[in-house]
Amino acid sequence: MASYRAPLRDMRFILNEVFAAPETWAAMPATQALDADLAEAILEEGARVTGAELLPLNQSGDAEGCRLEDGEVRTPAGFKEAFATLAEGGWFGLGGNPEHDGQGMPKQLTVAFEEMLYATNTGFALYPALNSGATLLLDSHADAVTKACYLPKMYAGQWLGTMCLTEPHCGTDLGLIKTRAEPLDERRYAITGTKIWITGGEHDLAENIVHLVLAKLPDAPAGSRGISLFLVPKFKVDERGELGERNALGCGGLEHKMGIKGSATCVMNFDGAEGILIGEPHQGLAAMFTMMNYERLSIGIQGLGLGEVAYQSAMDFARERRQSRAPSGPAEPEAAADPILVHPDVRRMALDVRAWNEGGRAFTAFVAGQLDLAKFHPEAAVRDQADEMVALLTPVAKAFLTDRGFEATVTAQQLYGGNGYCVEWGAEQYVRDARIAMIYEGTNGIQAMDLVGRKLARNRGAYLARFAAAMRADLAEGGDAEIADFRDAATQALVRLEAVVDGLLARAGDNPDELGAAATDVLELLGLVAYAWMWWKMARAARHGLAAEGASGEAFYRAKLAVGRYFLSRQLPKALSLEARIRGGAEPLMGLAEEAFYPVD
Repeated sequence: MASYRAPLRDMRFILNEVFAAPETWAAMPATQALDADLAEAILEEGARVTGAELLPLNQSGDAEGCRLEDGEVRTPAGFKEAFATLAEGGWFGLGGNPEHDGQGMPKQLTVAFEEMLYATNTGFALYPALNSGATLLLDSHADAVTKACYLPKMYAGQWLGTMCLTEPHCGTDLGLIKTRAEPLDERRYAITGTKIWITGGEHDLAENIVHLVLAKLPDAPAGSRGISLFLVPKFKVDERGELGERNALGCGGLEHKMGIKGSATCVMNFDGAEGILIGEPHQGLAAMFTMMNYERLSIGIQGLGLGEVAYQSAMDFARERRQSRAPSGPAEPEAAADPILVHPDVRRMALDVRAWNEGGRAFTAFVAGQLDLAKFHPEAAVRDQADEMVALLTPVAKAFLTDRGFEATVTAQQLYGGNGYCVEWGAEQYVRDARIAMIYEGTNGIQAMDLVGRKLARNRGAYLARFAAAMRADLAEGGDAEIADFRDAATQALVRLEAVVDGLLARAGDNPDELGAAATDVLELLGLVAYAWMWWKMARAARHGLAAEGASGEAFYRAKLAVGRYFLSRQLPKALSLEARIRGGAEPLMGLAEEAFYPVD
């Protein structure tokens, strides 16, 4: 059975002791009203509301799923009431623009709440997650009239946003889309086409659904350069912001999925539905990337949240489960058998999951902090540097976090033995819910190609050079001899990454296949290096906490250092095999003739 308490102590440690977030917030005019006390109140209440409202609906929502009745989608029992409770509490506008009734909280704080959402109920969490991305897009690209009309209601949860990209014949290659937009007048367009895999495309949670749809105008150039972006509401909206008649769109079917069954994944048909253009004609893909990049970090957090709830639930099971005796002799002679955590291999599994989770939580906060600097910092140079860091790390945040999240749920399931394969314990649901995160919002292979192609090869490693410089400068700051192993390991891993990428870029000049062949391994290696940096930061903060009798407590700091050393000794060494794989080049992948892949009689 599921067991979860929001890891507030670790979240506080990361915000306050690792990143000194309140000091950063105080230095930026847009966030200076937020102090540690307010942040603490948001974390505490976020933990309470998600634990009380969403966690109890997780397994029942998975069992019931969504259903389509006469063109209307019904969400599982309890979802609508829980949604209303969170909307009333203002949770859907937590990071929204205060000019339009959002609360203006920085991303480095809101990611902690997102983790709680995904941990307690991933199927539910996807509705507000898509809405947050949609409001960010509109705040960045819509005109003043549209923002004033839509954003307050979307922040309030009265209306919810979606993103409509994929079509039956195309996914990643959006230049192939067939959905078309015909002008009706100076402002309105008729949108016609079919979109698939639309999260929250139809549901009963909000009074209106705001679809952000990619389509092509009649004069569109071929390919991705001809894509425009349109806002197409379920119910038409008049100039006063009031709802009118039903628009010419509807749900043509629900997908029957492996997991996230409480999330309505819809086929959406647009039959001349009225919409308005967002941004400039033929510039829709660039605008949509504002939302997609937000969603990629959010989906990374899905992996983190599921890894955390899977770990906590498995540890709750391990506390009670007894099997055999400890290798060194009975740990509890008076009992018939010892708790399973006495066994080294069980500890291996538990520590694998915990080290990935704690490293991922710090990495998520780091990327979120860079997003805040890029958005809010008063100095242009700082904004530019942070924006480059986000560009480099966004594909890593999506792919590395979701790979580790799935790995964490599978490993946690293994801790249960046969019980983990049975529905009532909840472990198998976490595996199913985590699996999709590696696929949607751009598969992890696509993220890897984006990393090596756009973020490394295109600028000859300039983004990586800036990342390395920032990491080296940080490694040179503070820290005593007791954590020299963290500094040394991170430094060595960075040197390995730089050498591997230099070699790859040199080979790719003669053979373009080299980039694709190495892409996933390069992303994995960069993820490991980034985590090594985060563990250095956490080790330094823990050592300072021990010396200063910090707020997290001695036991917490010592546990943090112990888990960090597990990462150094048992997880970071994967960098060695990744280096060998990358240096192996493209030939082993491309040498087999294409026809040899297919079955032979």
